Amino acid sequence: MNVTTPPSRRSLSARRVALLATTIAGFGAAAFLAPYAAPKGDFFAGPAHAQNLTQQAQQLAQKPVGFGDIVEKVKPAVISVRVKMERPAEAGLSNDELPFPPGSPFERFFKRFGMPNNGQGGGHQFVTGQGSGFFITPDGYAVTNNHVVQNAENVQVTADDGKTYSAKVIGTDQRTDLALIKVDGNDFPYVKLADHTPRVGDWVIAVGNPFGLGGTVTAGIVSARGRDIGAGPYDDFIQIDAPVNKGNSGGPTFDVDGNVIGVNTAIFSPSGGSVGIAFAIPSETVKTVVTQLRDKGTVTRGWIGVQIQPVTPEIADSLGLKKAAGALVSEPQANSPAANAGIASGDVITSLDGAAVRDARELARKIGTMAPGTSVKLGMIHDGQEKTVTLTLGTLPNEKQAANQQKEHEVPDSDVPKLGLTLAPGKADGGVVVTAVDPSGVAADHGFQVGDVILDVSGKSVASPADVRRQIADARKEGKHTLLFRVKSNAGTRFVALPLGNA
Repeated sequence: MNVTTPPSRRSLSARRVALLATTIAGFGAAAFLAPYAAPKGDFFAGPAHAQNLTQQAQQLAQKPVGFGDIVEKVKPAVISVRVKMERPAEAGLSNDELPFPPGSPFERFFKRFGMPNNGQGGGHQFVTGQGSGFFITPDGYAVTNNHVVQNAENVQVTADDGKTYSAKVIGTDQRTDLALIKVDGNDFPYVKLADHTPRVGDWVIAVGNPFGLGGTVTAGIVSARGRDIGAGPYDDFIQIDAPVNKGNSGGPTFDVDGNVIGVNTAIFSPSGGSVGIAFAIPSETVKTVVTQLRDKGTVTRGWIGVQIQPVTPEIADSLGLKKAAGALVSEPQANSPAANAGIASGDVITSLDGAAVRDARELARKIGTMAPGTSVKLGMIHDGQEKTVTLTLGTLPNEKQAANQQKEHEVPDSDVPKLGLTLAPGKADGGVVVTAVDPSGVAADHGFQVGDVILDVSGKSVASPADVRRQIADARKEGKHTLLFRVKSNAGTRFVALPLGNA
């Protein structure tokens, strides 16, 4: 699905999200909770007929006292992955070589942790990097991260018994940061991807190659599920608190039955070391991607061709929706399946094949798991009315790059002080350019930036600051509390609902 979602204001800080691969420039170079037992007659004991969840927790049969037996079984399947490449010493990395788009939260830390960006000396130098992985078949197929093996000229893996093998990259998927590699041979110890999703609070065990140490085991619990860390539209990470560090990239996280519930890929850290917050790609995603990589060497995804964004309470109010749910279409792509089916800017997609769509991320993930050519039914709100359209999914393009056009600011002729915007007429293609934003104004709080172009207000196209002022005045007369702007920026097109207040 060719979608973009504007960066969430709650996304993790770009300064603190780090990929986990360790790279070296130059050649060669359980504790348990003790439940509180309330005494009889204590205020906190509650009525006798109520459920005492603490007592129920105490009665659970499974209380692991160690993970030695599990580790002994699964650790032989975990491998250390070492890559080598040759590049001009002064070259460093170009934006085209990064595994995430420019401006993403991973870009800065990929350069810092994933690949060096040296500008010293001339000629060529060898670059080596280290990560982790694990065998998933006895004939040598193994999973690791895309950012571990991307652009590698040579890949070697070291098994738990110390033996080293050459490996071939079968395929990589940049959007999920997964890669499939192959070692020639048979009878390799392997592990299974879990068939179930873990619950928050379940025990997990991470095994990998942090800092090149190899064979390191840590344990913790699942802290959260469905995390969005701003890496892309398919974010659905499992958050764990087992210590994970640089070099753990591509390594497995196991449940207490020895199944792989996720592939470690990133950490949240001020310093680059573990602070107990790590992110793993769920096993269900790994299964889907790895199957395609093994069969075709690449991953194809369904595509409807829209930019979508979440429906906030303010946007729901401005559109007259009963609740803030679904995916708001900010822009359909020309000649896309969505555009051909009549889907327009401002439509809210509420269901997919009869199943409710909670938000934009869920729609992106569901469409992305479907095969091109699949026929789907989309339920939506169009011009305030419920509507259902049927369309056939296209194929997500291999690369999607939004055109970053430089905006020449016109001399401003209009201020909207109560919203904190200074506006100027746009170019021939219409719209109104934002030339200044009051940092203490309501527009700044909602993400407006200098250079943004306001395309329409309250569903009506605007070509001058006077058009914007007119729509604001009309909204006041109608007693509206919020006003819906459609705004184009370098990050794409999005809707923004601004509270009018006393403006």
